Amino acid sequence: MPIAPADGFRDHPVRSYVLTGGRAHPSRNTLRPETLLCAVDDGRELPRGAGRHERALLATCRGALSLAELAAYLRLPTSLVAVLASDLLDAGYLAVRSAAPQDHPRLDLLEEVLDGLRRF
Repeated sequence: MPIAPADGFRDHPVRSYVLTGGRAHPSRNTLRPETLLCAVDDGRELPRGAGRHERALLATCRGALSLAELAAYLRLPTSLVAVLASDLLDAGYLAVRSAAPQDHPRLDLLEEVLDGLRRF
């Protein structure tokens, strides 16, 4: 039975390293908390051996969500969700979605701001 102290934190009866098979790092170094993930809808189902956390992650990720949002919805540590998500990415069940292109200021404008700050 999970322990629920007065501060509301719920401890999981199964430790993260058990859920990831002893792995502490995702297979992909590109997964960051702001990485957008989306379930691939190609009709395939997860194998029978997939755990409930993988199933919950995939079910939650029907639209584009960041890794941090997934961790919050699943109430799991971000590091654990990164390992699970990288497994699902490697198997083709999840895809990385790029964020909208960001407009960066021009280099000459940045240099002017920097010069102004130095004069200040």
